[in-house]
Amino acid sequence: MDYVLPAADLSDYVTLFYSFSADVPLFEDAERPYNAQLRFRLSDGATRYEFFDGSVHCPAPAHVIGPTSGPVRSSVVGPARVFGMGLTAAGWTAMIGSEASSALNRVIDANTIFGAARLRAATKALKRTTDLAESVAIGEALVRDLVRNGHPGVSDLIRQIEDWLAGSPSPDIEDLIAATGLSRRQVERRCKAAYGAPPKLLARKYRALRAASVLTLDGIAIDDVIARGSLRPVAPDPRGEAVHRADTAAIARATDDPATSDDNATCRAGRTGPPADA
Repeated sequence: MDYVLPAADLSDYVTLFYSFSADVPLFEDAERPYNAQLRFRLSDGATRYEFFDGSVHCPAPAHVIGPTSGPVRSSVVGPARVFGMGLTAAGWTAMIGSEASSALNRVIDANTIFGAARLRAATKALKRTTDLAESVAIGEALVRDLVRNGHPGVSDLIRQIEDWLAGSPSPDIEDLIAATGLSRRQVERRCKAAYGAPPKLLARKYRALRAASVLTLDGIAIDDVIARGSLRPVAPDPRGEAVHRADTAAIARATDDPATSDDNATCRAGRTGPPADA
């Protein structure tokens, strides 16, 4: 797994870009709970995600993974090749614009959000190269296009929430209420809209992410993990379109429904076979 930080003008919207390949018959992994992601499967094998809440999805090649509340078991038929990016709360708001909580522990067909032609062009360009720098340049161009056609900029509230998360190992919601001047109900509603979770669960998730990330560093004692709890989240462990803005109803329609989808019936049975779109 290779990671690349975004260009300075995109750092408010993207946490990092990543590229992954594995020449194995079947790749399986347990992914940490993390931010939303835009991911491109560049190989032919089908992908399967089993989320913390029990929902199971077999997504389209270009897909958005909503914010996650717990570990995600993922698998892809090999040989596998994937390119993706992590989305910040500002990135979700600017590029997607719906309530993030509506996509919690869900996968969305990216074509329905960003438009099929735009995603087709990006996917073809990514498939034509194996160079990491070129792949990142394609990803950055796509993000600039999506932000430009969405709602660019970062709200003061998101900056306040980010500062609150980074300011203490155990953020207190009362501090966030005081900083924003909003009521508790308003703060909870707006956190769910941007991050997919209310402040208390959000703080717990980010604290766990920070601790897990620091534990992967050599020579770090557990006391130091606690002391480093105020660090901002870092990378996860390596283990036009007319329809651009998507409201909550559109997200719900675009999300694979494990109760009705034949593909997801296959997923629930644990079979990750050849994709229908291959």
